[in-house]
Amino acid sequence: MSAGYHRPSDLGEALDLLASREMAVIAGGTDWFPSRGRAPVTCDLLDVTRLADLRGIDWTARDTLRIGAAMTWTDIARADLPTAFDGLRAAAREVGGVQIQNAGSVAGNLCNASPAADGVPPLLTLEAEVEIAGAGGTRRLPLAEFVTGPRRTALAPGELVVALHVPRPPDHARGAFDKVGARRYLVISIAMVAVVAGRDGSGRIDHARVAVGACSPVACRLPALERDLIGQRPAEVEVSAAHLAPLAPIDDVRADAAYRAEAVPRQVARALRRAVGDG
Repeated sequence: MSAGYHRPSDLGEALDLLASREMAVIAGGTDWFPSRGRAPVTCDLLDVTRLADLRGIDWTARDTLRIGAAMTWTDIARADLPTAFDGLRAAAREVGGVQIQNAGSVAGNLCNASPAADGVPPLLTLEAEVEIAGAGGTRRLPLAEFVTGPRRTALAPGELVVALHVPRPPDHARGAFDKVGARRYLVISIAMVAVVAGRDGSGRIDHARVAVGACSPVACRLPALERDLIGQRPAEVEVSAAHLAPLAPIDDVRADAAYRAEAVPRQVARALRRAVGDG
């Protein structure tokens, strides 16, 4: 039996299709198709790129930025956003090559749930929530609860990611992103760090969010480090083993665990300098 291809323009129709049969949801398909190799496509495909509910990057009446799930990484990189989103825009330019950035979607990167997904750490530092739609209505989850493990998410059968919601960060906060790979471009991360930070009038850090990817089953924030950064000048920052306790780096074909553990503190320092200067 051949697979069916569905490209609805109405969210209700898309959800009805999801509820009626086994389907794979695709937008750009930049993860889904390569992961299959030469295996034939046997399930129906639901292309969500025509759904208006999944489009747009706009501020809501609640002063929250809503990013449609089908927005591409090129859309993110070109968006007019506050400086706290600089790390997210930098990550957008690291997601594969330009062709991948033009097609790959924000939600696809999250739903793929790779430990090395470039979009997750910066979105964690922005405290993003995931809006999910299903037959029973909509719900929201913090991104930290949405990705539950390698290639696993909190999506239930018949559910679809509709958007991300990011609260407005402090006006003085800036974001930064640092990625280590085997080469500069077109590479899966060995380790990556995202930071959103700000300094008060005396030059001391008064806002700090730090997240690390590719060093644990799920990218995660470093809350102890965030607490200890408050009140410090950027040049005074020291990252201890206790700060890195949430991480669990592994040995794989890209690098060993010891290399990752050694790289992250240096990446934190670089990302902080990019965000708030040397101070």
